[in-house]
Amino acid sequence: MNDITIGQYFPGNSLLHKIDARMKIVLLLLLMVSVFICNNYISLASAAVLTLILVLISKIKPSVILKGIKPIFFVIILTSFLNIFYASGEPIAEFWIFKITKEGLNNALFMGTRIVLLVIIGLMLTYTTTPNSLTDAIESLLKPLKIFKADIHSLAMVMTIALRFIPILIEEVQKIMAAQKSRGADLQSGGIIKRAKAIVPILIPLFVSSFRRANELADAMECRCYRGSEGRTKMKVMHLKLRDYLSMIFVILYFTGIILTRVLMENVI
Repeated sequence: MNDITIGQYFPGNSLLHKIDARMKIVLLLLLMVSVFICNNYISLASAAVLTLILVLISKIKPSVILKGIKPIFFVIILTSFLNIFYASGEPIAEFWIFKITKEGLNNALFMGTRIVLLVIIGLMLTYTTTPNSLTDAIESLLKPLKIFKADIHSLAMVMTIALRFIPILIEEVQKIMAAQKSRGADLQSGGIIKRAKAIVPILIPLFVSSFRRANELADAMECRCYRGSEGRTKMKVMHLKLRDYLSMIFVILYFTGIILTRVLMENVI
């Protein structure tokens, strides 16, 4: 479990921990959108610097961040490879059927950096927000859906539980794989078909374990007299403070700057 950080909360007393969860979700979503808007090196560098500042403010160890990024290394490499060798443009190097173009290198750099920044920003949300605060924040942000008679609290609870179940399921997969290997199962050698067949003995115990965990969680919630949003009050009422408004102003100014660089500066991709 120590190697899995996705979906976990790390207690702390940093500024990022103290920011209102509702404001944190909105601002981090704006930052994610700004990463997609970046189309030149200056805006991309500014997004990377701001993300680094978030990490420093959160006081989360770099090793923890790297563990959170580790599961997507393959996606980053694959995306970069496809962009380098299959992007159209004037080739600067050729090898057999592969052509490396300037446009491909730019696309690979931008796409790889974008993925890393998006993941880090998402990790900052779960790392610095408690499950209860995250549920209350999602419920508060989805309140407009009540006009459609939607059960907002249950929806928010399901989303939060699903997020927190990610590290639990990964932990179960690791345990099952270790158990299968101890019985002599070969899970890593052979071709694609053989490896796909080797996954079957892992999937069935994983489903069984997932249902068992879900039943245990349901029993625990029932023992605490959880009945959804009916008659439910909150021990801590969320209020926006000065730091939340200042954070909002800063992010809005940054977002405006990113838009201006996109409009006024030369595009790279």
